[in-house]
Amino acid sequence: MSDRDRGIIDFATFLIHRIAERWGMTAPEAFKKLDSADIVDGYIIKHYDVLHTLGEEYLVDDVTSLARKRGVLS
Repeated sequence: MSDRDRGIIDFATFLIHRIAERWGMTAPEAFKKLDSADIVDGYIIKHYDVLHTLGEEYLVDDVTSLARKRGVLS
């Protein structure tokens, strides 16, 4: 596994855990919701190069907003 791939995995894992905390659920529960709306692969991983430069609070807010738009979070 390349260093870049490891960085992407670490970033996605970190972000999913922070999102789960905000949403009051476990990381696996948050992952299932995000994955069902193609947010993990189609947004977090796809846009890693930009997203990993942003702050934690902004990222959690941004992904929460996207999850609401895609109907997986009320």
